[in-house]
Amino acid sequence: MMQPPPGQGGGRARGSKVDPKDIEQLKESPVSLRRIGALFAPYRWQIAVVVALIVASSVISLANPFLVRAVIDDAIPHQNVALLLWTVGGMLAVTVASSLLGVAQTWISTTVGQRIMHDLRTRVFSHLQRQSLSFFTRTRGGEIQSRLTNDIGGMQSVVTSTATSVAANVTTVVGTAVAMTILSWRLALLSLIVLPPAIWLTRRVAMMRRVITARQQRRMADMQTQIEEGLSVSGVLLVKTLGTGPALSGKFAQTSDELAELELHAQLSGRWRMATMNIVFSAIPAVLYLVAGLPATSGGMTIGTLVAFTGLQATLFRPLMSLLDVGISITSSLALFSRIFEYLDLAVEIGDPEKPVRIDRDRVSGAVRFENVDFRYDDAHRLALDDITLDVPAGSQVALVGETGSGKTTLGSLVARLYDPASGNVTIDGVNLRDMTLADVAALVGVVSQETYLLHATVRENLRYAKSDATDTEIEDAARAARIHDLIVTLPDGYDTVVGARGHRFSGGEKQRLAIARTLLRDPRILVLDEATSALDNETERLVQQAIDTARHGRTTITIAHRLSTVRDADEIVVLDHGRIAERGSHDALVALGGRYASLAARVEQPVAA
Repeated sequence: MMQPPPGQGGGRARGSKVDPKDIEQLKESPVSLRRIGALFAPYRWQIAVVVALIVASSVISLANPFLVRAVIDDAIPHQNVALLLWTVGGMLAVTVASSLLGVAQTWISTTVGQRIMHDLRTRVFSHLQRQSLSFFTRTRGGEIQSRLTNDIGGMQSVVTSTATSVAANVTTVVGTAVAMTILSWRLALLSLIVLPPAIWLTRRVAMMRRVITARQQRRMADMQTQIEEGLSVSGVLLVKTLGTGPALSGKFAQTSDELAELELHAQLSGRWRMATMNIVFSAIPAVLYLVAGLPATSGGMTIGTLVAFTGLQATLFRPLMSLLDVGISITSSLALFSRIFEYLDLAVEIGDPEKPVRIDRDRVSGAVRFENVDFRYDDAHRLALDDITLDVPAGSQVALVGETGSGKTTLGSLVARLYDPASGNVTIDGVNLRDMTLADVAALVGVVSQETYLLHATVRENLRYAKSDATDTEIEDAARAARIHDLIVTLPDGYDTVVGARGHRFSGGEKQRLAIARTLLRDPRILVLDEATSALDNETERLVQQAIDTARHGRTTITIAHRLSTVRDADEIVVLDHGRIAERGSHDALVALGGRYASLAARVEQPVAA
């Protein structure tokens, strides 16, 4: 019994339909073939060599059936040892040559594919790094990860497999058809009649399996989500505090049960697919033997010709099936390119100027000025900041206070150029931030926010993230200034202790002091402290406040705070209300004024029960 050719027994179902999502993607974002070709242009010679190797390998392989016919019809019956040695040697030579050509083709095509994928990955990653915060607030993190990993990973198979597969299959089909005709035009004509219904039957069974596989993938995605949400540090904490463990386990069990049922159907459909193909691959040669054995249809065919033809016919099925699915492969491939190009085509809202102003950090005093600044978030109905004009002298401390949504954090974000104002200017020492490079702005402005993000790495690596060339001495000095060094040295591995996922190994106050140490390592001229102590208890706040007092020494500091006790000593307190400056002055002056600040102070500074 003839066995199915390699690649037909499992894996991705053949004969599947085009994914409607791919069609929709291409309608929304058509892809230029010229643009795709530009990715391959630097490797045109390597691609030409790959195509030549594919053609050569396919042509050489076609010699085998003729060698088999010579062995069966001439060498063995006539005891022609010389011919037998030559034909057997030729078979070995064909196998060795095809194998070596295949290795060379795989090496070159994979190298080209990996280089193109590397270029795309780095281009997309670098381009997304340049996007403003608004892009990340409106885009799901999972979608970004999917495009960088799944989509580009899928494109790798396009480059290294699909393109070369099409070339190989076309060559094999054409060459095999010619060889079959040379061997026996009668059997070749019979194959043209038998193959179409065999292919149709195989594709129908494959389509049935695809439906089940799609349902499996959806349920598997659900299970992965449940695992991620239920077994992460944050997820477990939420489950334990809300008491939803039994319900979550029940939901997981239901999903697992559905997956088990789908796997049973998938295995059965796969077995039906294999059974169908085995029948097809047994029926076709059986029909060929029947035709060759009947006196009326044999046409004097030799045994060697029949064996050689049967071997050729078996190699025709797989490439022919692949070519029938090439339209699906092309559509899905173009959809992958479309999704990647969508990200590459995103406009950079906040980027470096064409002719940036050169900044000498050692001469920057750190004076910040807001000039008639307006700002509106995407799709917002009102201005988040409305005609803000404010001077922050070099070395001074200015505090921003106000109700939630008054614009405090937005104003601080403009200093770090996380956003650009819709109108007006933000300057440092008289230089517009838009005229500076983003690297210079990042070097001049340090931000410590309430929500501290720590990498899943060692303490040393987390601190050195701010300054890659920092020495161990510099790291320890920054930690001492942030009042965290004494704690670090008591850890099991000191500065080489892994902080854990999102820093869960540390308390909120400890993470804040690590963030302050990380910022101090960069030695910025301007500090933006955004609610840095608002979520801490009194004792922890005191420790963090000591670190902040050390950090802001000699620097311009903009402090955003709910707890007014942390800003009493500020040089100026600015009260924001619905994006406008409502009041400004010292703590005592504003309390005496009896206005909005005095109201905030009376309400916010109420004693809290322990």
